[in-house]
Parts: sequence; structure tokens; C-alpha cells
Amino acid sequence: MRIRSNGIDIHCEISGSGPWLTLSHSLCCDGSMWAPQMAALEARFTVLRFDTRGHGGSDAPAGAYSFEQLTDDVLGLLDALQIERTHFCGLSMGGMLGQHLALKAPQRIGRLVLADTTSRMPAEAAPLWAERIRIATEQGMAPLVQPTLERWFTAPYRAAHPEVMANIGALIRSTPIAGYVGCAQAIARIDVTDRLHGVKAPTLVIVGSDDLGTPPAMSEAIAAAIPGARLEVIADASHLSNIEQAQAFNTLLLDFLTEK
Repeated sequence: MRIRSNGIDIHCEISGSGPWLTLSHSLCCDGSMWAPQMAALEARFTVLRFDTRGHGGSDAPAGAYSFEQLTDDVLGLLDALQIERTHFCGLSMGGMLGQHLALKAPQRIGRLVLADTTSRMPAEAAPLWAERIRIATEQGMAPLVQPTLERWFTAPYRAAHPEVMANIGALIRSTPIAGYVGCAQAIARIDVTDRLHGVKAPTLVIVGSDDLGTPPAMSEAIAAAIPGARLEVIADASHLSNIEQAQAFNTLLLDFLTEK
């Protein structure tokens, strides 16, 4: 379904039964990224998957986006669906969004899971993001597919799962240029580490041991900054750890969300 929120239409899907759980995807993906989690989660939760502004079935207006804007998109979506409180799990860009949500609207977030993400983009990454934006703007998304897959999955996994590479590659290739550029500009500017002491939600931080996009040190910094946060490192996984090591990811996620 498509819901009007914060001036745009956002595509979302709802399934399962139980307490609300909202899932937020990475850059260049959409809600389908969470397919390996759905069977396990739908048995215990009412799961909301949404496509971030600029991605999937949601609108992709031109211009730079900000995490304040993306946060208001989600809050407007929750309001429209009359969801007063939800657990939240976000990966990469979705994890950055989760941090902003937990800071801006703590009363709306139950438990918080931040996977393969960062709270601050180092200054030396700025030229990398500028170059990716230039490539997307001048050449489209196709040249970004292979290098992105190489950052997101370990070499053995890529070799063993060509069907996953084809599927995720198609998501990257079909990401609207305006959406990629808008979100990339927000990601390049993220800097909330010094505010994370204000996160009130019980928090689990997950990272793949071989994550090249947001290395484990970035997750360590998040876990150290959020009071009471727990860090879990998944072996033999890179950036999309929810796909590469789905069983380990699902076990960590369910154990955390259902613990008393």
C-alpha cells in the first residue's frame, strides 16, 4: 500500500501478528531486503516494512535529503497507520534512521536494533561519497552495482550465491538516481555519536565481522555511546549480514526482541 506522509507517498507492507516491529532497509534496497527474516518475524510480530524516500515504490523527489526529513517521513507513516509504539530494526541507512528516530521520538520506539551501520561518517569518506554521487548522476546506477556487491558480501558468499547477487544487483540498478543522490547526501553528513547517550530504548547493535561498508569499529562506537547497549558480531558476514548469515541474524534479533 501507499501512504501519504510528510509530502510524499511511501510504499509499505504489513504482515504477521503481535507487537509492532518496523524494518528499515539499506541504501539501494527496499523492503524486500528483509525476506530472509519474514517467516521468523511474522510468527511473533506485526511487521511493517517501508521503502525509504527515494527507494522502491516510494516517491523519489529531487534534491538533497536529510535524516530529519527521513525521520519525519517515518513518524508521519506511523501516525497514518495509528502505530503509537513499535520496535525498530534498521540496517545501514536504516540503522542511521533508527538512531535519529530514537533520539527524536523516544516514546515511539520499544526495542531498537541497529545493524551494520554508523553514527558518524569520517571526513575521509567524503570524497568517496562525492564520487559515487557523480557516477550516479553522470552514468546512472549500473556502474555502482558490482563495487557495491563487493562491499556488501564476502567473496565466498558472492561466488556461492549468484541468485542473491542478481537479486540485490537488480535492486541497486533500479534505485532512482534522485533517491540515491538524496540519501547519499544525508548519509555522508551523519554525525550523531555525541548525542547517542540520549537514546532510551534497549538497544542491540549487530555487525558482520567482515563488513567493509561500516566496519565493526563503527558499531563498537555506537554500542559504547548508548547506555546499556549490547554489541554482537556475526562471523563470516559483510555488510548485509541479515542476508549473508540470516540464521545467526534472526536468532540474535528474535532473542533480543522477545527477552523479558
